[in-house]
Amino acid sequence: MANVLCTICARGGSKGLANKNIKKINGLECIAYSIIQAQNSGLFEHIVISTDSDEIAKVALNYGAEVFFKRDEALASDSAAKILAIRDCLLKSEEYFHKHFENIIDLDASAPLRSSTDIQKAYELFEKEKKENLITATPARRNPYFNLVEIKDNSVELCKKKQADTRQESPKCYDMNASIYIFKRQRLLESDDFFGKQTSLYVMDESTAFDIDSEFDFELVEFLITKKNLAPKDF
Repeated sequence: MANVLCTICARGGSKGLANKNIKKINGLECIAYSIIQAQNSGLFEHIVISTDSDEIAKVALNYGAEVFFKRDEALASDSAAKILAIRDCLLKSEEYFHKHFENIIDLDASAPLRSSTDIQKAYELFEKEKKENLITATPARRNPYFNLVEIKDNSVELCKKKQADTRQESPKCYDMNASIYIFKRQRLLESDDFFGKQTSLYVMDESTAFDIDSEFDFELVEFLITKKNLAPKDF
């Protein structure tokens, strides 16, 4: 196994959809998908959960993840940046395991549509490109250069200056799917930003585009997962 830490950040106070991280989808709690995918990837010795919820911690422990601290209240609010929780999880893990981790892979607990293969391929790209961090996305269904508009001075305008007459000719754009984040240790410790000149992009299938933030998102994800009816070994 590579010297890489897996973090999964799952706070209990979601307002968009209550208890979303432990709502069951096709018989498994939502967070269980991320834990099992991390295990199946074969990349990690340690899969560490950052949570402020005793209930989430209990579920995560049942699936073999490690929970040895409770997230500080200040890092579990609606306004707290997720990257701060990931950094906190890294530092607490290094203290707990008495080691430094070269790279950190964070899996979003509310994005269960990825696979262990996605995790492996994203990490392979990260290693190949030798950049400081990586984010994942899917091809955008709407293009701001062609068919996204905004209102400025009481008039409707394209969000970005039009560069083509057809969507196919417009610059390629991507929707972040909040699924996988990868960092070099120093980058995570020194920057609060997910974006920079040394950021890689791993493009995933459009079926992974749903990060659960609402009941509608949950129903879509539940439909897609139930339709596939995969066993945990297939994640």
